[in-house]
Amino acid sequence: MVSRKVKVINPSGLHLRPAGILCNKAMNYKSLITFEYEDKIKTGVANAKSVLSVLGACVKSGDVIELKCEGEDEEEALEALTLAIESGLGE
Repeated sequence: MVSRKVKVINPSGLHLRPAGILCNKAMNYKSLITFEYEDKIKTGVANAKSVLSVLGACVKSGDVIELKCEGEDEEEALEALTLAIESGLGE
């Protein structure tokens, strides 16, 4: 398993469009891909391959999430998803 903390930079956080982009990228990998999130109200783990799970995390701009990838292509998945999040997920 590999993990990395990433700051969400897009202005609206992980709303529907960027959540969909994140999920589509995550679906390209065989690894289990999740992220841990924490805010003032709740903490939890979201499945990066599920739009509903990503939306349920309510990640806002400026939040730091910890991506976790586990499987045969974990390194490649972590790099690609980190790059996507750091580039703003299309926004």
